[in-house]
Amino acid sequence: MNRRNLLKVLATTASLWGLNARAQAARPYEALKELRIGYQKAAVNLVVLKQQAALEKRFPNAKVQWIEFPAGPQLLEALSVGSLEFGLTGDSPPVFAQAAGKDLLYVGAEPAKPDSSAIVVLNDSPIKTLADLKGKKIALQKGSSAHYLLVRAVEKAGLQWSDIQPAYLAPADARAAFERKAVDAWAIWDPFYAAVELALKPRVLTTGRGLSSNNSFYLASRPFATQHSQAIAALFDELTRADRLAQENRPAVIKLISDFGGLDAGVVNLFIQRRPISPVGLITPQTVADQQKVADAFHKLGLIPKPVRVVDIVWRPEARS
Repeated sequence: MNRRNLLKVLATTASLWGLNARAQAARPYEALKELRIGYQKAAVNLVVLKQQAALEKRFPNAKVQWIEFPAGPQLLEALSVGSLEFGLTGDSPPVFAQAAGKDLLYVGAEPAKPDSSAIVVLNDSPIKTLADLKGKKIALQKGSSAHYLLVRAVEKAGLQWSDIQPAYLAPADARAAFERKAVDAWAIWDPFYAAVELALKPRVLTTGRGLSSNNSFYLASRPFATQHSQAIAALFDELTRADRLAQENRPAVIKLISDFGGLDAGVVNLFIQRRPISPVGLITPQTVADQQKVADAFHKLGLIPKPVRVVDIVWRPEARS
């Protein structure tokens, strides 16, 4: 075989290898037959993807289902019993789930959002400072990001957890109790925080700034994470693309979210304003360290039954390739 023909053969072989590599890269999506995603109203990136049917296009062989939850604890319960493959929560729900022995994995995170949660009181409340919460009844969703915010606020005020009366209520029930003054304060996150802020003009005792990073985590079932690592990478690509849209075309995203959830556009605008740029990536060592502080705080107060090591359920795709 002469040199020219040899080069032709090598070129053809290389081309075939390239085609084969691209085919191999596509096959993991073909293997994905079902993708059930848990989300909440403030999950901006996920809601954008839902409204655009982006994942249905990215995974054409999979049946994509979207299931809404009022808060993270309920979402992670569904994930742990096999009713979901993937979902987004705040910092506290995974700690409670891990302490309860739920089988799930942290697979990704968004940057911290300390301004997206707060402890509020009605405008005519006598409560002026965090120390004034002593003896008061405070509404919150147990095991939510607001739970950790309240733990840190009580600590900052120099109080003991036993000095307050936590009233464990889901967001809708908590707002009703707050409005009729059945509770003295409310620890809450967006969009519920934004909605009550615009409707009732409460006073904000504190946000998460300086108290709680309020990290957002993507979690997955163990079978999904171990069998579909490339699908997770594709999910992160799509979620980050949705975030770019939220930064570059905010009016369009406000409309998408308002149309989806029936939220007032002003509410959506307010909570998106205080939401930082939020690309999605793997869990960093610093994020693990921050999350371990959350876990340790809950264990110290006896709010979870045993200590947990966050790193034990952090997904490492390079170890599962």
